[in-house]
Amino acid sequence: MEVSILVVDDERSVRETIGGILQDEGYRVFTTDSIKGMKNYVERQYFHCVLLDLWLPDGNGLEYISYLKEKLPGCALIVITGHGKSEHAVRAIKEGAYDFLEKPFSMDRLLITVDKALKETIRLRKELEEKDQLLGESKVMLQVKDLIHKVAKTDANVLVIGESGTGKELVARNIHALSNRAEGPFVDINCAGLPEDLVEAELFGYEKGAFTSASQRKLGKIELAHGGTLFLDEISELSQRAQAKLLRVLETKEFTRLGGTQLVKSDFRLICASNKDLLQEVKEGRFREDLYHRISTFLINLPPLRERGEDILLLAEHFLSFYLRKYGKGEKYLSEEAKELLLSYPWKGNVRELKNLMERLAILHEGTQIRERDLRHLIGFQHTVEDINSLLFETDLKRAKQEFERIFIERKLREYGYDLKKTSEAIGIDLSNLYRKIKQYHIEVESP
Repeated sequence: MEVSILVVDDERSVRETIGGILQDEGYRVFTTDSIKGMKNYVERQYFHCVLLDLWLPDGNGLEYISYLKEKLPGCALIVITGHGKSEHAVRAIKEGAYDFLEKPFSMDRLLITVDKALKETIRLRKELEEKDQLLGESKVMLQVKDLIHKVAKTDANVLVIGESGTGKELVARNIHALSNRAEGPFVDINCAGLPEDLVEAELFGYEKGAFTSASQRKLGKIELAHGGTLFLDEISELSQRAQAKLLRVLETKEFTRLGGTQLVKSDFRLICASNKDLLQEVKEGRFREDLYHRISTFLINLPPLRERGEDILLLAEHFLSFYLRKYGKGEKYLSEEAKELLLSYPWKGNVRELKNLMERLAILHEGTQIRERDLRHLIGFQHTVEDINSLLFETDLKRAKQEFERIFIERKLREYGYDLKKTSEAIGIDLSNLYRKIKQYHIEVESP
């Protein structure tokens, strides 16, 4: 895959020299002399590396590091300046730059720095993939892994279905990492996590003045995914209007930003995920049938953790070991009774719930052996039959009802991996009512 580099420097001789050297090395190079020019480029395409001068006619490059990190996920950023100060270097690195070069610098040093920066971004990506590897030796998971390897090298659209917490995004990242687009960006958006009126703006971007708060052009997720992979999580939550626009993009690979008229092209691979039965959504008229067939060229059904019981202990020990290393804790191991409890637990929150539990154990548990009773304090089995029976001896009916409600809600939250929406649906109350009860009973809610 061709690597694109943007050089931002107000000195023409510097731009031309750096640009020429990098082009000779086989890179695709673009140059500009201002923040404005940089923004115009960044809004139009993805860059794997940016060489950014600090002192520009229309702004200080330091103020735009976070902007570039947001607009160009996974980009290697190198700051260059003729007015080097140690505090500038420290700030640039702290805000996310890979390195800081002070003029004059040799072209050899520049090439070495660019090469290292690009390799480092690839290393970090692989490290992240290794940390979040798709573990499992059960028959169903081996089948899933086989499907991932078969589809990865193609450009086919993929639909991943499964319950919340099963690892749908991890499947998408694995497909991307094994694909021919691995060096391109992986851009994700949770369609359920945004208000309906913001989804289109996030997907397609918008022009300055498209609506009241649009003070400048914004690049959409589809554009940012050019050359890489676009992952749409919970695609069933897209409005009918957004579904129609997405279908057209998939057919033409062209679209216009909100408030714009110019056609924008984006070459991306689409992976979608849903915890709903999309065919049922189609039957009930909530999801377009033509879009369903477009996004489900290849279908991967990710099983819930309760259907892959032989993987539970493998995952638990992997997550426990990872978090013990992460937090610098000593060795800990699960007792046989603790393992039996893990195997008997329903895991309504799936792998996410198990991962959260192992992180809490790594942080909170004292000692080496993790016993059954240690787990009962942290998972849905923490309230025993004795806890419930003790309420029979409560003399105040109101207090007894409140205590039972608190225990019930705590357990259900854990069962559903702290997914508030799913928990409220499962226990039959409005989401707003669940929020009020969580606040009333001072229940701690883990991040899903």
